[in-house]
Amino acid sequence: MALASLLATALAPYVAQAAQPDDDPAKNPRWLDFKEGTFKGRTIDPHGDAVIKLDAPARAADASVVPIAINAQFPQSSAHYIKKVYLFIDENPEPYAGSFEFSPESGLATIETRVRVEDYTFMRVVAETNDGHLYSAIRFVKASGGCSAPADKDEDAAERSAGQVRLQTDGQAVSGKPELAQVMVRHPNRTGMAMNQVTRNYATAYFIRKIEVTYADKPVMIANVNFSISENPNFRFYFVPSGSGELKAHIEDTKNKRFDGAVAVDARPGAQTSAMK
Repeated sequence: MALASLLATALAPYVAQAAQPDDDPAKNPRWLDFKEGTFKGRTIDPHGDAVIKLDAPARAADASVVPIAINAQFPQSSAHYIKKVYLFIDENPEPYAGSFEFSPESGLATIETRVRVEDYTFMRVVAETNDGHLYSAIRFVKASGGCSAPADKDEDAAERSAGQVRLQTDGQAVSGKPELAQVMVRHPNRTGMAMNQVTRNYATAYFIRKIEVTYADKPVMIANVNFSISENPNFRFYFVPSGSGELKAHIEDTKNKRFDGAVAVDARPGAQTSAMK
């Protein structure tokens, strides 16, 4: 019970100081620390709607599975593209949820996923373009308990089944046109803060930390993330097919286990993608 008391004490400030929609998002001390440590005084344009938008529910139905979409506002090209997007959830126990790296071959620097939210919070993304400029988008989300919700599943069984990867494309692949794809990974993605209601113990944190996606061996998307991503991580993203090639996903978790998935893509006008491997 000592660990339970310690965690309760650690989480108490978040409950007591829950953010409010009319707070000034630019003054959150946790954000300011991260901003200074990561961007080191560089200017971040707070009105980045022409570059990046963040879609998230104003009030989440389930704080442990909050759908979000980070939407680029222009296509990727070798001359002008978004190379990295940072995701920050102010009131989570670990506010920095991770980053997503893109390339011109991404087609569109858009990512959809599901996250945990521990308390009422500002959620923000910062997009970095290849010319070094930074742009932000912010949403306020009402949700609570997503990181510390009691575990009600067999943790051992969940860990044994971890690593099943499903990779698929959406509809027809047309050469040179951004194609929507999805990678799904069966994984408990434990936070380490959820109490098992039977044993009254806390399982150690165990989560996916990196996902690398390539097409025809060229980088498409790299996600470096943590337990803020929901159980059974799921990411939707774009890539640009050309002729015949293979879309691959390589995944690593915090126990250094590695999982892979792949799907063959035959891109031509009106061509269907192949069945998933």
